[in-house]
Amino acid sequence: MKKWRLLSLFTLLTLFLTGCGEPYLSTLNPAGEVAQSQYDLMVLSTAIMVLVIAVVVIIYAIVLLRFRRKKDEENKIPKQVEGSHKLEIIWTTIPIILLLILAVPTVIDTFRLADVEAMEKKDKDGNREALVVNVRANLYWWEFEYPDLKITTAQDLVVPTDEKVFFNLKASDVKHSFWIPAVGGKMDTNTDNENKFYLVFDSKKAKEANNLFYGKCAELCGPSHALMDFKVRAIPREEFDQWVVAMQNAEDRTPQNDLAAKGEQVFTEKGCIGCHAVSPAQSGGVGPNLSDFGDRSRVAGILEHNEENLRAWLENPEEIKPGNKMTNTYDPLTSDELDAIIEYLMGLKVQQ
Repeated sequence: MKKWRLLSLFTLLTLFLTGCGEPYLSTLNPAGEVAQSQYDLMVLSTAIMVLVIAVVVIIYAIVLLRFRRKKDEENKIPKQVEGSHKLEIIWTTIPIILLLILAVPTVIDTFRLADVEAMEKKDKDGNREALVVNVRANLYWWEFEYPDLKITTAQDLVVPTDEKVFFNLKASDVKHSFWIPAVGGKMDTNTDNENKFYLVFDSKKAKEANNLFYGKCAELCGPSHALMDFKVRAIPREEFDQWVVAMQNAEDRTPQNDLAAKGEQVFTEKGCIGCHAVSPAQSGGVGPNLSDFGDRSRVAGILEHNEENLRAWLENPEEIKPGNKMTNTYDPLTSDELDAIIEYLMGLKVQQ
């Protein structure tokens, strides 16, 4: 009895937890056109399945009660019915109708959401009208390049709300999968081809989520797969344009103080500059672009953005993200060097 009680308790808890979800992460809180379409299909398919189960259970209960063996009728042979054309037509037609109800909107949405022709449309001056982001997945971080804007960043994706944002997806090492649960379904990033799709970030839903959504890698890619997160800042077009201008003007930045200047020197001497770019115009490095590191919401994609966590990451990246490419790539830093580099990196801001 105790085991059954525990099973019942866990079943109820599971049912309860299925209703939980944050607006920045849950697929049950769709925050855009794509997510809403996929959510509607999930609701439709679930409703059809529940309907089928309910009808089968009701028929089963009726048959069980009405045609059960009665007392004193053990030897009575009931009327034998060998077949019914009417029933056969009914139970053949109904599943076909249910499949069509599910298949038609699914096929329509599949082709509609796969239509990315608009990403190549250009205006009279030859400029691409849509916003396109090249996503490059790496072990275990994400790079976001805005080819038409000459901007590259990492870990924090910045997008405007209420318009289509098109993505070119590619991986630099192994297969990954790009997924922003609240905004749209996942799509693989491969090493040998590019996948393309678009998402729309709803401004009202973004406001509810404090303009911050969470992204994940949805393809098992190594020991730190579960830690391969990124953040999405969804902001109004006006604010996005301001961010673009700030990033484009962040080429030449002078360290704010002597400690930061020393950190820039250590950053270069220790070879960090060989893997990490500090200019928004550079991309394709071994490590993430750090041009706006001071503005980011997380350290290493998963830790709260503060000096303490940055120090822990620089001292032992393997402990935080096993299997990452930064482990053992530089000599241990002294306490003074750590202080200097932390000051330098935290000062790499484009928004004042």
